Amino acid sequence: MSNNRTDWIENEIAGLKEAGLFNVIRTIDSPMGAWVRIDGRSLLNFCANNYLGLANHPRLLAATKKAVDEYGVGPGAVRTIAGTMSLHIALERRLAEFKQAEACITFQSGFTANLATIPALVGKADVIFSDELNHASIIDGCRLSRARVVRYAHNDVDDLRRQIEATTEYGRRLIVTDGVFSMDGDIAPLDKICDIANAYDIVLMVDDAHGEGVLGNGGRGIVDHFGLHGKVDVEVGTLSKAFGVMGGLVAGKQVIVDWLRQRGRPFLFSSAMTVPDAAACLEAVNILQESTELVDRLWANGNLFKKEMKNLGFDTGSSQTPIVPVMLGEAPLAQKFSRRLFEEGVFAMAIGFPTVPRGKARIRVMNSAAHSHSDLETALDTFGRVGKELGVI
Repeated sequence: MSNNRTDWIENEIAGLKEAGLFNVIRTIDSPMGAWVRIDGRSLLNFCANNYLGLANHPRLLAATKKAVDEYGVGPGAVRTIAGTMSLHIALERRLAEFKQAEACITFQSGFTANLATIPALVGKADVIFSDELNHASIIDGCRLSRARVVRYAHNDVDDLRRQIEATTEYGRRLIVTDGVFSMDGDIAPLDKICDIANAYDIVLMVDDAHGEGVLGNGGRGIVDHFGLHGKVDVEVGTLSKAFGVMGGLVAGKQVIVDWLRQRGRPFLFSSAMTVPDAAACLEAVNILQESTELVDRLWANGNLFKKEMKNLGFDTGSSQTPIVPVMLGEAPLAQKFSRRLFEEGVFAMAIGFPTVPRGKARIRVMNSAAHSHSDLETALDTFGRVGKELGVI
């Protein structure tokens, strides 16, 4: 018998490689944009969550440099001890205004925003009703809370109602859903879920990571998209996708934000957002407040790409947003497709189990306002050629 305590990991990794599920992580040698440099080559980029092209926007760069000169780089403490800077407060005020919410609190990431919020709202004697396709950070937040988790069928409000009525023992209750589901690009029926939350008097939380800067008027998100201001108790968001930087936010009722400042563990026990992050996020909100141009361009690009991919004969699933899943079935085919695209100069990653169910492997195409019309034509031409070569279309 082997004495090596990590043998089991080697076996697991070998299994992943055999099943075509081992993740080879690419390294990017350039700023994040419509085109990126990888291994000395320039590639057309359809992988990033950089929806509005803000990750390397000149205004964000200038705001960051100015703030670093003024405030330094790191806050050097958790928010509650000595880490709260005037930049954090300014960002939270601007975000609350942008989201038309009573208040807002920021975190180090969207992931930590969920880890902070769910356990602060429910505990051992409580129940969470969670969409079966919710993001990993919601699932982990639910686990940490130790509340009982009742999953309901994806975006199925009738099943949600059935599960609520069948669950008779509880202390407090919470309904939690993603706003835009990142693998399929479909939108939660938040208006109908809100009606159910009101009918049963249950706290409602939405994670709008992929709706932030995408849905609603000028990218104000899913709550704005459905006109539900003041009706959704908790809106979690991220600043690492459309806003192009890093950080998380929770917007909603003042009392909930006040409570998270007292009981949100990542807020209490992990250092504050850095100066460059906070300054860049603040400038991103300014850009979105000034004009809808970038959001409009994102949607135009996404709609064009989806329409032309369907015309080529690809299955683009049930997307209602600029996320375009190119459904391929098995992981090895998706990986091969991604490799061929890469060889042909298009960077678009294969996604398979466990991120998506077995048999639902895909290439997930992330459109951006940074893509030009000719970028989209180049990508469509490449997808068409590779699709024919591999017998997909």
